[in-house]
Amino acid sequence: MKLDGSIAAIVTGGASGLGAATAKELASAGVKVAIFDMNAEKGEAVAKEIGGIFCNCNVTDEDSVVAAFEKARAAHGQERILVNCAGTGVAVKTVSRGQPHPMDMYERIIQINLIGTFRCISKAAAGMSAAEPLDGGERGVIVNTASVAAYDGQIGQAAYSASKGGVVGMTLPIARDLAASGIRVNTIAPGLFLTPLFDTLSDEAKQSLAASVPFPSRLGEPSEYADLARHIVENAMLNGETIRLDGAIRMAPR
Repeated sequence: MKLDGSIAAIVTGGASGLGAATAKELASAGVKVAIFDMNAEKGEAVAKEIGGIFCNCNVTDEDSVVAAFEKARAAHGQERILVNCAGTGVAVKTVSRGQPHPMDMYERIIQINLIGTFRCISKAAAGMSAAEPLDGGERGVIVNTASVAAYDGQIGQAAYSASKGGVVGMTLPIARDLAASGIRVNTIAPGLFLTPLFDTLSDEAKQSLAASVPFPSRLGEPSEYADLARHIVENAMLNGETIRLDGAIRMAPR
């Protein structure tokens, strides 16, 4: 897909981290970007910086998502790009101190990371499929965010790994579902990246994590995720694939 001012994009989780970097990268190519997030202060700031629009959106709430899509489309028209970066994590063992994993916590992670991702995919795909095709018959591109935890889940990551494994698992069938409509679907599985999830860690802890990455031995920059997301959008032959972006790391049990 050729990126220019005629293209509209939606980035969930676009107020910070991987999402904010992706919103900025797409905007640098002239794309009209709508940021979906629950953090209005940060979301509005990023939207103002890139000349986009902020839509307050809770991906676990159907009405909230519908309203956000309506606002984005009223401002920019039908989106041709959806990048799903909204997500969160939790570290709880299956059994901890003799107690089972709290089910409400498990369900929350699945609702945000997996069901929330699919909810936005289905809404975007419905709109894209009704749009006029672009060059090559393409109508849209969807990029999801999984994690290396989908493959190398660590102790305490049962909920997180299940949610991200679900994102990986649905990538190919959704790409096949939407192929006839000219909509491509791919997923990025990042390794250790500098995102808000790392904000509470000490510099020593961050350095230790960075040393576990074979090469380059550092934490990933959100801009590197954004670069790959843009390439996926621009490369018409990338479809139905999950790409690990992780410096060759394979996570240890803990």
